[in-house]
Amino acid sequence: MALRLLIVGGGKMGSALAEGLARAAWCPSSELGVIEPSRETRESLAARLPGVAVLAQAELGDVDEGTGVVLCVKPDQAESVARTIGALGIGRVLSVVAGLSTARLEAALPRPIPVVRSMPNTPVLVGRGASAIAGGAHVRAEDLEWAESILGAVGSVVRVTERNIDAVTGLSGPMPAYLYLVIEALIEAGVHQGLTREVSRRLVVDTFAGSAELLQSTGASPEELRAQVTSPGGTTAAGLRALETHAVRAAFLDAVAAAAERSRQLGR
Repeated sequence: MALRLLIVGGGKMGSALAEGLARAAWCPSSELGVIEPSRETRESLAARLPGVAVLAQAELGDVDEGTGVVLCVKPDQAESVARTIGALGIGRVLSVVAGLSTARLEAALPRPIPVVRSMPNTPVLVGRGASAIAGGAHVRAEDLEWAESILGAVGSVVRVTERNIDAVTGLSGPMPAYLYLVIEALIEAGVHQGLTREVSRRLVVDTFAGSAELLQSTGASPEELRAQVTSPGGTTAAGLRALETHAVRAAFLDAVAAAAERSRQLGR
């Protein structure tokens, strides 16, 4: 029996998607496959994904037109991998390759195959990813729904035009790293003020989780919730003034712009 979904590339994003989809039971484990050239990575994935076919390469018996592919390889490998996989008779492609347009992937494929471009982030591993999708020239409504079902099983999904995917790549793609950096800095700040690292970490991590849930559950804007915490002349106001003095807001604007521009460069 051919695989229903084949994830090509078992690196950080590919393995996160595979584990997230297996946990969400998007399809039976026997219908999910991962292609990964590294033997060490294959062995690690096979141990974490019982029942999933973890292979060095796809063979004709593994796929047919009913098989969808999630392409999770490096940008400089994507077109050659697409040519190889496309020759096996796959039905459609969901690409999470940073910077690479659907047009370039379509040109690499041996026949007109629907290509949906996406940019998820690593919280897909725990079912809380945030992804955006955009369709290429051959994509129909059912192809977008297929891609949405995959990424929706491991988080939330929004539809955008392809010209906005680079902006998504600059914003939500690396956002976990941005937030982890902020969390690291705040934990360190607590330690500098005399807290143990364990206490500081718990306060920071739990506050991040609670603040995100409050933002999501109330529907209030970040500005409204920030104002609720900020009393005139109080401690929060003093802290926010220090952050604005160090241009923290401008630093995030620059970070997103730099990541989005890097995505554009990868696609050229």
